[in-house]
Amino acid sequence: MVELKRRPYKKELSEHVVECHHVTREADGLRYIEMRVLNLSKDGVYTEELTDLEACIVAMTGKIDVTVGEDSFKQIGNRQDVFDRVPTDSVYVSSGKSFQITTSDEARVLIAYAPSNKSLPTALIKASDNTVEHRGKYQNKRTVHNIMDDQSPISDKLIVVEVYTDSGNWSSYPPHKHDQNNLPHESFLEETYYHEMNPKHGFVFQRVYTDDRSLDETMTVEHENVVIVPKGYHPVSVPDGYDGYYLNIMAGPIKKWQFHNDKDHEWILNRD
Repeated sequence: MVELKRRPYKKELSEHVVECHHVTREADGLRYIEMRVLNLSKDGVYTEELTDLEACIVAMTGKIDVTVGEDSFKQIGNRQDVFDRVPTDSVYVSSGKSFQITTSDEARVLIAYAPSNKSLPTALIKASDNTVEHRGKYQNKRTVHNIMDDQSPISDKLIVVEVYTDSGNWSSYPPHKHDQNNLPHESFLEETYYHEMNPKHGFVFQRVYTDDRSLDETMTVEHENVVIVPKGYHPVSVPDGYDGYYLNIMAGPIKKWQFHNDKDHEWILNRD
């Protein structure tokens, strides 16, 4: 079933590190995705050892240092607010490795995980490495920052993207799904949405539903909420006066984003 995880959720991992969200396969009924959001204050230190998971460390706001074995990436991060609307830096770490994140000032970090047993090179994904797409028209406009898309050779299973949806627009629209392992027509990918709003007291609506409506839920999603999408269509609507941001994690048995549009609504793509 779909799940909405709201804030406040605050778990102090150390004196200068607060965990705001922690999605796990065991607790949240997923097979391919885990996620953690951390707020680090000055002199914050977070260390983790990966066993059967690969990870993508996204410097959402502020600057961080990331150390993975002999690799060290200093002062990465490219914005003070996600609504600066510029890409940011990330670091990919494969399974079987340990990493440490440190800060000299405040920072927010999202760590995306997926099961993997491959040993791959540690990689800095610079802000300039993100591909930027402008999708849609009319009231279906959004801007996409591809940190690691399905063509990226960096990761084994992980797909990580950021999406900005303009005021009064729809996103992940027309409704589409990717819950069938039926390539080349459709791939199976679980998905999570980490949402932020501008201004912060705003909200968006997200619906998650299947063709037979055995799953059909519409949620009011607020700033820093997480929506878990194990299956089904999952459109997002942003009210007038607010802008929406979300970071998507996708993963499945095959790293391929092949989606299927809801036939009842696919016609809007063919408007003049």
